[in-house]
Parts: sequence; structure tokens; C-alpha cells
Amino acid sequence: MMLLLRDVACLRGDRLLFEGLDLALGAGEALVVTGPNGVGKSSLLRIAAGLLRPAAGSVERAGRSAWLGEASALDAERTLGETLGFWAALDGTTADAAMAAMRIDHLARVPVRYLSTGQRRRAAIARTIASGAALWLLDEPANGLDVEGIDRLGTAMAAHRARGGAVLTATHLPLPLDDAPTFPLTGAMA
Repeated sequence: MMLLLRDVACLRGDRLLFEGLDLALGAGEALVVTGPNGVGKSSLLRIAAGLLRPAAGSVERAGRSAWLGEASALDAERTLGETLGFWAALDGTTADAAMAAMRIDHLARVPVRYLSTGQRRRAAIARTIASGAALWLLDEPANGLDVEGIDRLGTAMAAHRARGGAVLTATHLPLPLDDAPTFPLTGAMA
């Protein structure tokens, strides 16, 4: 099992977002978390990533995970190739294939500050691809992407799963993960 959450609860401030949540994700699997704004989709992913402590319950992760959140963590003053290369080197990989997968390799010499919203999102996804992590935790990965970008994201997720990786994603937008079950998060009223 790559990810196992048992009886997890999440408090944000004094507000209970959810409790008693169980979730398991194994190699090659994907799970799509859905629900209205404010029910805790992003908080659930942050708990899965170890970025937020659960108020109750336990979280077990096997292997490395890659987090894709709203912020891309790309240095605006560096070129795309330099900033993705920096992150890939920390993970012991290279970014070339990931940039090609997201069709941004032609932008390698462009400073990040000149990239469009969609190009920055593709770059953040390329960073996830290049990480080499077995577990991808993707919070609203399609935000800012055009149709081709969403198709490339789908191809990347399928390839990752075919290699034994797993994907946990939260989204409001349809994703090309037709074979993945949906986990509707309704939240708790507090």
C-alpha cells in the first residue's frame, strides 16, 4: 500500500472538516476526491502529503511522494530549464523528459516570469513528473490548463500508473481518469 489513512479527522481552526475518513491507495491506482469548496479536499491532500497533521487517526506512506498544490515553487527570475533542473537535481533526476511530456521543452530558455498561467501549471506538473516519486498528490491539477494540457496531464498520469505509481487528486474539473473511482468528500457540519 502506498498510502493508507485510517480514521482521519481534520480540524481547521475550530471547524471540523471531516472525521472517520479511511482511504487506501496502492500501486497503479488513482483516486479522485470531489466535493464543494471548503469541505477539506485540499486539507485531505495536505494530510496525505504530511504537510498537515490530522486531528485524529493515522497516515502511512510508502516511498516518496510529490505534492502539486496551487503554488508552483518556480523561481521567476530563472529560466524554466534552470528552475526545473534545480528541482530535478534535488530528486536525483533530470527534467528534460518531463518538459517534453508536458510540451514545454521549447520554453526551457524562457524566464519563468514570462510564462502564462497555463505554461506555469504545465511546468509544475513537469516538476511532479521529474520528481521520480511513486505517489503523486495533485490538488486541482487542471486549473489553468487548456484542452491539450489536460490531455497531456492525463497521459502523464496514465504512464505514471502503468509504471506502478499512484495518484490521489482533488478536483472540481473533469480529469482524464475515467477508470479511477471518485471519493466524494461532503465534510462535517460543525
